[in-house]
Amino acid sequence: MAKNKTTETQSSVTDFINTVEDEAKRNDAFELIKIMQQITGFEPKMWGPSIIGLGSYHYKYASGHEGDAPLAAFSPRKSATTVYFFLSENTEKELTKLGKHKSSKACIYIKKLTDIDIEILKKIILLSIKEVQNLYPTK
Repeated sequence: MAKNKTTETQSSVTDFINTVEDEAKRNDAFELIKIMQQITGFEPKMWGPSIIGLGSYHYKYASGHEGDAPLAAFSPRKSATTVYFFLSENTEKELTKLGKHKSSKACIYIKKLTDIDIEILKKIILLSIKEVQNLYPTK
């Protein structure tokens, strides 16, 4: 079975964010950490070389593939900040109210936090966490 590429590391979150060239993106990253800490109660950790995750859960698919993933996560990428979430009917409804963004099956792409409604983002993150915890309850 293939090994997961994205695992929790001991790298410094602050050091990573400080390598982000765009000052506004750096500031948004620190703000997203505050938001996600508020929601999860966890400290940020690096997952792989470029994902900042808070909390974790263990998943196991019907195929037998299993691993760990962050409960809430994002990455300040060059083109946009990527916020990872679990897509459900509930989160899909909230995406329509979020503001200026793009999305895919499990990601929201945001150019800057001022383009979106932060309260809706918080709601999406919380809904995503609840869905994950329902699917993969901790023992």
